[in-house]
Amino acid sequence: MKLTLVGNGRMGRQIADIVYRSTEHTIHRVLDAGDTIDAAAFQGSDAIIDFTVRDAFLDNYKAIIASGIPVVVGTTGWDDVMEQVKGEVLAAGSSMLYSANYSLGVNIFLRTLREAARLIAPFEQFDIALSEQHHTGKADFPSGTGLRAAEVVLSANPRKKTVTRQLEDGRKISSDELQVAAIRLGSVFGVHSAYIDSDADSIELTHTAKSRTGFASGAVHAAAWLATRHSVKPGFYSMDDFLNDLFKA
Repeated sequence: MKLTLVGNGRMGRQIADIVYRSTEHTIHRVLDAGDTIDAAAFQGSDAIIDFTVRDAFLDNYKAIIASGIPVVVGTTGWDDVMEQVKGEVLAAGSSMLYSANYSLGVNIFLRTLREAARLIAPFEQFDIALSEQHHTGKADFPSGTGLRAAEVVLSANPRKKTVTRQLEDGRKISSDELQVAAIRLGSVFGVHSAYIDSDADSIELTHTAKSRTGFASGAVHAAAWLATRHSVKPGFYSMDDFLNDLFKA
């Protein structure tokens, strides 16, 4: 594939490095702050990979959709307008795959978490909470992956109804709240943990990213899948769609 990268930050550079070392793909263009981003800027590409920030993504996504070229989005922090963006993607007959995290390991962690949350649901003695750690430069708080993990728990365990990010001093957490704690520390790439606890025992599930390589590699693989999928059935996709397709194969 010929890939256009939108964003030349840490993740953008990591993706470019993987592509430059690849025998399968090439970088068509790299677009960053200050570049003109319109539909014409993406012509000649087979797929687009966007790792920017919320404001940049919201400024650029209409031009990306108008180009008709499938886009993989790793930018987080725009969940509040996701239904609007999804509607525009579908109306335009374009394709977008969004994930807060493209690491295969993280997505295995999320599937394992879903099953664990389901298994403890009938047993009231088991409680569950989540935490995430990232480097001090990360803007969203909690992370997109942390919030995705919370969605997974809420969907699998009906005893948890709402997500609590912070507790006011003196207030106790209720049994139907799911706490998601966020820590910003040094240069941590990403640590996501689930804590399951009862009077008798405890269970911990943790994914630790050792570098950005896993995220970048997953995004490139997702772009290759989306380019093929777009030619058959345009749409708005997730990593679950991508992985389900792989597992079926």
